[in-house]
Amino acid sequence: MKILKIGIKNLNSLKVETVIDFSAAPLSQTGLFAITGDTGAGKTTLLDAITLALYKKTPRDREDEIMTFGTADCYAEVEFEVKDKKYRSRYTRRRARGKIGGSLQTANMELAEVEEGELEGKIIASGL
Repeated sequence: MKILKIGIKNLNSLKVETVIDFSAAPLSQTGLFAITGDTGAGKTTLLDAITLALYKKTPRDREDEIMTFGTADCYAEVEFEVKDKKYRSRYTRRRARGKIGGSLQTANMELAEVEEGELEGKIIASGL
């Protein structure tokens, strides 16, 4: 499996929507890179996003505590390639009525096969 992109919104310390594209320069042109930064900058959250999108679990947090405090929704998404086929696995969670004070709703998982240039892809599996 080769990770192509990671998408994150409102996970732990990463309150903004962020996409890291490993298939675009400069990351596509390097064989090795380091994730560095100050304490609380979001280094481990990047790893949490990968495991959350693929397995609905993180090694360090309980699932109901991963959403950034003071936000109403979050997601973690990983686009990856296996045997020349591309897939997108996505975890989403929100609060009732999209309000910060709303009850935490059940998380949703989705796996889709994607073609180059497609935004949505063909959904293979969906649910919890």
